[in-house]
Amino acid sequence: MTFDAMLLPKAELHLHIEGTLEPELAFALAARNGVQLPFASVEELRAAYSFTDLQSFLDLYYACMEVLRTREDFRDLAAAYLRRAAAEGVRHAELFFDAQAHTARGVAFADVMGGLQDALDDAALLGLSGGLILSFLRDQPIEDAEAVWAEAKGHLDAIIGVGLDSAEVGNPAGKFEGIFAEARALGLHAVAHAGEEGGPEYVWDALRSLGAERIDHGIRSLEDPELVRHLVDQRVPLTVCPFSNVRLRAVDTLADHPLPAMLRAGLHVTVNSDDPAYFGGYAGENIEAVAEQFALGREELALLARNSVTASFASEERKAELAAEIDAWEGSHGG
Repeated sequence: MTFDAMLLPKAELHLHIEGTLEPELAFALAARNGVQLPFASVEELRAAYSFTDLQSFLDLYYACMEVLRTREDFRDLAAAYLRRAAAEGVRHAELFFDAQAHTARGVAFADVMGGLQDALDDAALLGLSGGLILSFLRDQPIEDAEAVWAEAKGHLDAIIGVGLDSAEVGNPAGKFEGIFAEARALGLHAVAHAGEEGGPEYVWDALRSLGAERIDHGIRSLEDPELVRHLVDQRVPLTVCPFSNVRLRAVDTLADHPLPAMLRAGLHVTVNSDDPAYFGGYAGENIEAVAEQFALGREELALLARNSVTASFASEERKAELAAEIDAWEGSHGG
């Protein structure tokens, strides 16, 4: 490879801001807020990042989340991610946040939203645009989601969409149909995790029950040819996260990842980092790894970047700016 794939201009569309909590920041926030983490050191915490499945990851994810208490904490968390993302070529970032996991601990919804938006406002100085996507926890009671949604409706100017995440298998999307219908009617976008640990039927469920415009993960869509045809015909984006899929055992190794097959099938694939502090790499590192693993050339990398821009919820003006950056990158790495 004769070019720097990591610095490819791109949008990141599948990023849980809580999943960017690096061990060093976790201990700093724990000290600030008087929280006792169940680990003796940064090294011990980082050593715990060895997961056998999605649930083992979620258990640690929620344990570390305890250190996030104030508006300043959420600002610092998002600011650290945005600085690193900008340094790796991310020009637009749409951040998932799990409000339920915070309000259940007594953190004010306004503090979560306010801190994240503070960081996004500051990120404009880095040339980075973005927005917030309120994600509901599919493995929790619908009443919890409805309570958070009622509060969120007072902050719609700061939210670009709603999403669905957490443990997929055994937790169908249908029970969230009412919230998503109302959100879409209010002008918000709709996305949903599906087809990661669950099969293609979970992708169909997200499309039909929620009106999902993007599918987060979606790697198991390839198991259903009819679904693949639908996704291709409708240009439904799939926000794929290679490192995450390997670390959570959705695939055994990066070499086994279906990304090349998804590209060959004509799917609208993007590459993202999911929970990079836990999975070993941010957006640029994910791009760099798949470029090396699958010998992707500049045209294929530029396609992935363009997919990320067209799949984003950025304004048409911003999309045009980003497309021009990608054209310039591709042109400078020709030959």
